[in-house]
Amino acid sequence: SLYILDEPSIGLHPEDTDKLVSVLSRLRDLKNTVIVVEHEEEVIKNADHVIDIGPMAGIHGGELMYNGPIKSFLRQAKESLTAQYLTGKKEIKVPEHRRKSQNKILLKGARQHNLQDINVEVPLNSMTVVTGVSGSGKTTLVKKLLYPALRKELGEIVSQAPGSFDSIEGDFKLITGVEMINQSPIGKSSRSNPATYVKAYDAIRSLFSSLQASKIKGLQPKHFSFNVEGGRCEKCKGEGEITVEMQFLADVKLTCEDCKGQRFKQEVLDVEYKGNNIYDVLNMSVEEALDFFSEKKDIVKKLRPLQAVGLGYIKLGQSSNTLSGGEAQRVKLAFYLGKENSSEKLFFIFDEPTTGLHFHDINKLLDALNALVEQGHTVLIVEHNLEVIKSADWLIDLGPDGGKAGGALLYQGVPEGILKVKKSHTARYLAEKLS
Repeated sequence: SLYILDEPSIGLHPEDTDKLVSVLSRLRDLKNTVIVVEHEEEVIKNADHVIDIGPMAGIHGGELMYNGPIKSFLRQAKESLTAQYLTGKKEIKVPEHRRKSQNKILLKGARQHNLQDINVEVPLNSMTVVTGVSGSGKTTLVKKLLYPALRKELGEIVSQAPGSFDSIEGDFKLITGVEMINQSPIGKSSRSNPATYVKAYDAIRSLFSSLQASKIKGLQPKHFSFNVEGGRCEKCKGEGEITVEMQFLADVKLTCEDCKGQRFKQEVLDVEYKGNNIYDVLNMSVEEALDFFSEKKDIVKKLRPLQAVGLGYIKLGQSSNTLSGGEAQRVKLAFYLGKENSSEKLFFIFDEPTTGLHFHDINKLLDALNALVEQGHTVLIVEHNLEVIKSADWLIDLGPDGGKAGGALLYQGVPEGILKVKKSHTARYLAEKLS
């Protein structure tokens, strides 16, 4: 058989990834063919053959960088970012200094599911990583206990009551809110897109409505939105396509004949800024838009965080339902990076933010997460990626194994200290990264 696996290492601790690699190797040894789309270092190193696409993402990608045996890949593919990180030519450096905070949150007597009556400490204004093998109790600790308990303490609405624990204590007065940044879509409809989410589209619509051509036609900012009547194409209601419902078959989507898929009325499309109309702008990548609007500081300020989190390749008007979970998560991160309300001191919780990310993107992600902390926020990450774990200010390791054999607090403190914990699987894999 031919097996094709898409990111099978998602959500796996390095200990579990090793087991995955051995299973894939057995499949191959049984005369099967295995194709894996993957970013995980161990999976790539254990491959027989590598196909590397690049050099970068989006408009800067799409080239075949290498196609051949893994041994030659590490020697020959000098232009490949993947090869550069695997050989150590490029690397995510261990922080020179770990932040130390006197302020903290203490969760005492956590005993939901397999948690063994543990006391956990999370320093504020720092980056904390919760780690452990699959089933060790990380999700229970963070999502079922800490997140709802913090929200309740801060007077926020809690949809589900926290699980079993004794008490939550600490410097709550230093937190103004709790935000769970997961991989759910950024909008519930196909009409939401990155530009609207980071509030850049408001500034773009204002710019277009201020042009002379708009004033002559009496066009206002609302007319440059495909969500409201007046400026959008009314035949397709701003969708750009017509859905034909088939009684016994899947619905068929046809390009709208009136607007030719451009979503707006012709009088709106006739308004151009530097030779481009609103439809052209929505088709630009973030990177292209930053260059195009370089003189408009308000637009650049809203778009730059998207570039900072490694999303320079996505289009401004790209439908939210075409973004991967990891991309949606980073759009949310960009939104908070773009906010400059210094009075807000948020407690951010990220669940596996490295999902689907290359080493190079993880580097950018860490810069963005550290920028949040520098703005006075607190970041807590549930993660298995060793590059993120080694970059933390504070580490909470659960285990030693999953299910009934997990739920114990093996270690909490600076990452270097875990190397002395013999029972920790994380310590065994982290030793090489911290050496």
